Amino acid sequence: MRPLTYTGSRILITGASSGLGVEFARRLAARGADLVLVARREERLRALADDIEAEHGVSAAVVAMDLAEPGAGAALRERLEAEGLRITGLVNNAGFGYSGALHHADADRTRAMVQLNVDTLVDLTCTFLDDLRSARSGAILVNIASLAAFQPNPGLAVYGATKAFVLNFSEALWEESRAAGLRVLALCPGPTSTEFFEVAGEAAGAGLPRMEAGEVVESALRALDRRHPPASVVPGALNTAASIATKRLLPTALVARTVGAMMRRGQGA
Repeated sequence: MRPLTYTGSRILITGASSGLGVEFARRLAARGADLVLVARREERLRALADDIEAEHGVSAAVVAMDLAEPGAGAALRERLEAEGLRITGLVNNAGFGYSGALHHADADRTRAMVQLNVDTLVDLTCTFLDDLRSARSGAILVNIASLAAFQPNPGLAVYGATKAFVLNFSEALWEESRAAGLRVLALCPGPTSTEFFEVAGEAAGAGLPRMEAGEVVESALRALDRRHPPASVVPGALNTAASIATKRLLPTALVARTVGAMMRRGQGA
């Protein structure tokens, strides 16, 4: 891989109004990247854009839209083209989860989660992939998966499955894209101190310790900086050990029972 440089690049970040999205925006801007910030909460996006532009001297365009709507990729591309903005990097961060058994879940909410976590991520990737592959600098594609991608997750069944899709999808794209110089990375964080748990519920953390969002993002950027960047990265030594154990060492049935018991304890059941 040629050396990765961010000066002169323009990176689109979804879910940029909070959590990992904010951290990616601040750290990529500090490296010289211009940004396109996308989320529903326009006021937060504009405040972040103003801070970034003042502190780092880069441009930060704001697009307020609901990416869970079908056809979001085409709609977003049309808006960017109207403003003369061409991206060279993409961070697919938008997504959400909730905890609880599937038979108690709201069907519309479940469909919306699959739409945003899977359909929208693929839609945006397909929409901008040719631009990313032809970019000369800052050519990155980061998809936010999860530690939950490595095992069955009773109590987070659909969320975990969406993240397993993201991990598998990203690792395949990593191989397809290497010859083009596009660095594809699946970022697989464990529990992280973000607004995720306000929606997912505290039980979604299964009692595991939480990392700070800045630590998670820094681990992704270090991986991307490598001459031979990996297809995926799990931030934190404890999380890395857990991913290896659940995917390679322990029987699936034992993992499912253990995770299910941890979730039930978290829910007080």
